[in-house]
Amino acid sequence: MATPSQHDLRKEFRNLLESERCYYTASTFDPMSARIAADLGFEVGILGGSVASLQVLAAPDFALITLSEFVEQATRIGRVATLPIIADADHGYGNALNVMRTITELERAGVAALTIEDTLLPAKFGHKSTDLIELDEAVGKIEAAIDARIDPTMSIFARTNAGQLSTEDAIERVKAYQQAGADGICMVGIRDFDHLEAISQHVLVPLMLVTYDNPELADRERLARNGVRIVVNGHAAYFAAIKATYDCLREQRGVDESPLNASELSEKYSTLDENREWAKRFMNVRE
Repeated sequence: MATPSQHDLRKEFRNLLESERCYYTASTFDPMSARIAADLGFEVGILGGSVASLQVLAAPDFALITLSEFVEQATRIGRVATLPIIADADHGYGNALNVMRTITELERAGVAALTIEDTLLPAKFGHKSTDLIELDEAVGKIEAAIDARIDPTMSIFARTNAGQLSTEDAIERVKAYQQAGADGICMVGIRDFDHLEAISQHVLVPLMLVTYDNPELADRERLARNGVRIVVNGHAAYFAAIKATYDCLREQRGVDESPLNASELSEKYSTLDENREWAKRFMNVRE
């Protein structure tokens, strides 16, 4: 497969955003998965922050992976990708100045688009990582991201968790991020079409939804009519790869079959339990 230029892939992604269709992402966590996704006809892939943390560190999604580690994985994928790749850049790995560095590094890695979220990461002492930063700070991050970008065809999405905000607060954030120059809005936690439609009527840029296979949002044509161009349905491919690795090694070793599914295996073999215990001991975080 011939590898198109990074600029061409970014223009290809822009064309997806300008269409009237809704596209589902492929979970692309390494170069091979990116090539498979393209060969199977996926129009766009995504490198998730949670998946990268598992792939690189065997660590849970606790903001433990560093920018350099994430960029290294994105670069490996970018070398061979023949479809546009979205990078889940978490909170930009720090404040607005860190966001600018994140944009620079991921642009060089070859991603077609990235998301910057307004979650407070890493979690503060005594808190879980579900708090959002103040709106002014979040707007500053988006403005910094736009300013740091060199290739204007690379798309920058502002991400927010609509599931933990009131509809009014979600709309306020959407409007502010649009005004700051975001090329699109990425939302997590949309419950159903009523929830989506209450917010989407205020959105003037393309929408990306992280739905986790929510059956209430399964109508792709209706999503498209509400301005949704990209849907992230989770990372089943990566968890299936974990299960396949386990089953292959288990059979080679002659070990009885485990009753655990792919998601449970990823928890068992990641450092999730250790990190939960450390969070309780050193950060006063309770379940």
